Amino acid sequence: MIGYLDLPSGLSGDMMLGCLVDAGWSINQLDHMLSTLGIAQTGCQVNSRSVMKGPLRATKVDIKTPHQHVHRNLEDIHQIIDKADLPAVVQKRVLGVFTRLAHAEAKVHGMGVDQIHFHEVGGLDAIIDIVGCVLGLHELNIDRLYASPPMLGAGWTKSMHGPIPLPAPATLELLAAVSAPTRVAGDTSSGELLTPTGAALLAELTTFEQPAMQLGRIAIGAGSRDTEMPNIARLWLGEIFENGPMIQIETNIDDMNPQHYASVSDRLLTAGARDVWLTPVQMKKGRPAVVLSVLAAQEHEQVLVDLIMRQTTTLGVRVVPIRRHEAVREESSVETPYGSVRTKLKWIDGQIIAAGPEYDDCLAIADNLGIGVRQVYEAALTAAHKRFQLA
Repeated sequence: MIGYLDLPSGLSGDMMLGCLVDAGWSINQLDHMLSTLGIAQTGCQVNSRSVMKGPLRATKVDIKTPHQHVHRNLEDIHQIIDKADLPAVVQKRVLGVFTRLAHAEAKVHGMGVDQIHFHEVGGLDAIIDIVGCVLGLHELNIDRLYASPPMLGAGWTKSMHGPIPLPAPATLELLAAVSAPTRVAGDTSSGELLTPTGAALLAELTTFEQPAMQLGRIAIGAGSRDTEMPNIARLWLGEIFENGPMIQIETNIDDMNPQHYASVSDRLLTAGARDVWLTPVQMKKGRPAVVLSVLAAQEHEQVLVDLIMRQTTTLGVRVVPIRRHEAVREESSVETPYGSVRTKLKWIDGQIIAAGPEYDDCLAIADNLGIGVRQVYEAALTAAHKRFQLA
């Protein structure tokens, strides 16, 4: 699944969290993350609520943290993240966000990165924002994230170093580092619209373009301030829309070490294949073989054919044009007595007609609790049927 952040009012960490919770990421998962980070005992609390921003409904995530005077540096952040029970890919991306912040602050203040102490963005609320956003994207299975040019505010704001102009200097440095496109609010007293946390998340996690996509649903996150224009961010969710004809590439292989197929399949998917599968067959002279099949957009044909010819023992491939009919798919999550499980939803004519629990989630929960995976799967399926009113 892919996501597109539509940013008519800029972005902050809590606005992005609101989008993710509105998209189906459970607030309970965000709350559990506090224990994972080892900060639940500090009195931090998270909750979500439905709010109105102008005429629009949105989800607002509130983070309550105790008042602290702790100024953390990048090494302190590394220690917190390294100790947390988070997926390796989440840890890497979280540290990527904080590293961008440290370099931006260092450039603004004319100091070395190791001398920088985070103030506002080193607080517990900012740590929850950043880790929560990265973890939420991971658990919602949003593989690629795109963003519109963010709206920049104007005026002045207070900081630990005194008054600073808007956009904040660190925000501008973060955007400049990735050559980000921007938009400027017409109101010169609009205040801060894009925060340094929001800018760091965009710089590290997104591509600034609007993809052609098959829309599944729209999630809306709310900011804290009430402004003349609705203070929201919108997260469009769906699948990449392949604009153009599709092809199926096939080849029969009877002389390749079967251990190599996994690597070839991974490289084909990375190179743009929509799907890759293997079918056992019997060839002439009774020899067992495998048909390697690849589904892809026609525009990727030459790259994929070249990869197959170089990475396998085949001497040739077949290419056939095909047509497909697809249902709209969407990722959500359901709560069971055993924990939260991601669920794939199938939409036809604007209605959800089927739901399928994510097997890997069910297996992980079953292994952790020492129960049968079927027990977890059936509980998740029952919860999905109840939540989405399926027959």
